[in-house]
Amino acid sequence: MSEDKSQEDNRNVVYIGSQKPAMSYVLATLSCLNNSPKVYLKARGAAISHAVDVAQITINRFAQGVKVAGITLDTEELQSQEGGMRNVSTILIELEGSKKGKGED
Repeated sequence: MSEDKSQEDNRNVVYIGSQKPAMSYVLATLSCLNNSPKVYLKARGAAISHAVDVAQITINRFAQGVKVAGITLDTEELQSQEGGMRNVSTILIELEGSKKGKGED
């Protein structure tokens, strides 16, 4: 049951990296917001600050009706290149668009 929900929500997840410019992720976020009232920004490690920037640019410059509905902080255990395990911090930022005003000028 929870797997169905996660697969359904997976379409509304924007995975944030640190290689592309923030505006690439902002455009992806805005595209998702046009199709769904909720979008999740997911990042880990050094890209966490980039995800926060993307959320703030989206909210303050392009989508004033959008707000942060929740933030989840976590730690994932990943295998390092040397073969050992290491902990990596993650963030999930939930953005929620306003239901009224969509499609109105």
